[in-house]
Amino acid sequence: MAQSFSSRYPAGLIAAALVVLSFLVLFLVVPIGNVFYTAFVDTDGGFTLGHFGAFFHQTLLKESFLNSLYVAIMSTVFASLIAIPLAYLTIRFQFRGALIIQTLGILPLIMPPFVGAVAMQLLFGRSGSLNLLLDDWFGITLPIMDGLNGIIFVEALHYFPFILMNLTVALRNIDGAMEEAAVNLGSKGWRLFRRIIFPLALPGYIAGASLVFVKVFDDLGTPLVLGITNMLAPQAYLRITQVGIDDPLGYVISVLMIAFSILALWLSASSLKGRDYSTIQKGGSSIQQRRLTPTQAWLAYGWIALVLLLVLSPHFGVLLLSLATVWSYAPLPDGYTLAHYTAVFQESQGMIGNTLLYCGIAAGVDVILGTAIAYIMLRTKIPGRQCLDWIASAALAVPGIVLAIGLMRTFRDVTLPFTEDALTSTWVLIMIAYAVRRLPYALRSCVAALQQISLSLEEAAASVGANRFSTIRRVVVPLMGGGILAGFVTSFITAAVELSATIMLVTRDSDAPMSYGIYLYMQSASGRGPGAALGVLAVAVVAIGTYVSHVIIERASARQRPGKVDQE
Repeated sequence: MAQSFSSRYPAGLIAAALVVLSFLVLFLVVPIGNVFYTAFVDTDGGFTLGHFGAFFHQTLLKESFLNSLYVAIMSTVFASLIAIPLAYLTIRFQFRGALIIQTLGILPLIMPPFVGAVAMQLLFGRSGSLNLLLDDWFGITLPIMDGLNGIIFVEALHYFPFILMNLTVALRNIDGAMEEAAVNLGSKGWRLFRRIIFPLALPGYIAGASLVFVKVFDDLGTPLVLGITNMLAPQAYLRITQVGIDDPLGYVISVLMIAFSILALWLSASSLKGRDYSTIQKGGSSIQQRRLTPTQAWLAYGWIALVLLLVLSPHFGVLLLSLATVWSYAPLPDGYTLAHYTAVFQESQGMIGNTLLYCGIAAGVDVILGTAIAYIMLRTKIPGRQCLDWIASAALAVPGIVLAIGLMRTFRDVTLPFTEDALTSTWVLIMIAYAVRRLPYALRSCVAALQQISLSLEEAAASVGANRFSTIRRVVVPLMGGGILAGFVTSFITAAVELSATIMLVTRDSDAPMSYGIYLYMQSASGRGPGAALGVLAVAVVAIGTYVSHVIIERASARQRPGKVDQE
């Protein structure tokens, strides 16, 4: 009986599960629980809803709440207006360069929105390039970057790829026979799209749109860089940093941000519940891509060119700003220089080094935890093993600033072991926040990698005398190598541009990573050039990491294709 129990629940794996659970509870569950607890208790420790009443009695906070909702909804609407035609045109019609167009369409994701926000001001602001030209030629200006419009414009251009990617996959999976049947019955054009195509692709659209809403609703960097503070995320940051860590309204805002993030995801799932979108065959080769008439083709290419020009404008703007000597009240910079890059390498070497250090350790922690969770979940019968996956994945619904507030409150009286330094004043907490926030990405890569390894390989190792630990070390982990590396790179590159948690947890400039440095530089007109240069370097890091991740995944997939085995 004792042997049976030990073989079913190995002590080593139970210990690993407890270590993982302890990490998640200590650095995710307790901090977020602390945020909720503080929002619902009074000074005597009793339950109260008074803090929420106080929140809705303050005009500024009510305005911030409505502004956040308005910006998130309108950004989702405008992102949809960009993504839906782009996906439909490139999938349903014969287009030269469709793959290049779709690839360029996801480029905004490699640059955090706050990096491009200042460049967008210079291009589309009241005194930006576009309005200077319009004023000169036609005597008019457009309020594109005024107030909340500017945030909506920047966020929509940055996050529409979430809808584009999901909708593209959904459109490809539609059964071509459904469309043909509708056409035979007389449906075509807008009616065909509205009644047949879009409803069948609705799951992909809903998935992308809900992600856009959540990301925009929680974003802190873009409003701060554009000088807009009457939104929820900036108000949470200002309440905690200016009023103090004990201010209950900062926690009320945090609870509202989590609640609306979960609500958006729940509504997206509920809207599809009870409906059947399955098809007998996927679209793929069965879809008849249609030809456009010459006039339609010119109009379509013109519209796509306009969209891509807008989409890539933040990248061009940041690059120009990083090379500009002076760029003010002129369509283009007055001159060009590399001095900003020289200044960045002289002044910000510490920030670049800090980014590599924090993100490298955090990504390492993530793949270790992700591998452990994946193995425990897929290869053991330990009770409650699925909870590890649920808790780790819950970090996706927690805004960075809310996690940072919870960590600061939970560990404010804790010192680092063997030192006199408070944990909240060191970079260790920044690294932990990165690890917790990016764990879901690494976990999904590790789970996918382990799911592709046949259990028979581990049984074969056991049959020749290898114990479980040796099997994991010499068989499982090497075979998961591609997925683990992809998880490491994904975690690293997304942590490298994290600002929401960083801005709250950095206590001195010497501990600041690149994302915080970009924000600091962008606060002054003279710092915009170096800030843009640092932004270009950050984008380069993310782009290289994305490419490396793509190569790793492709090579790992190629090794596992049956064709390769047959050829060998």
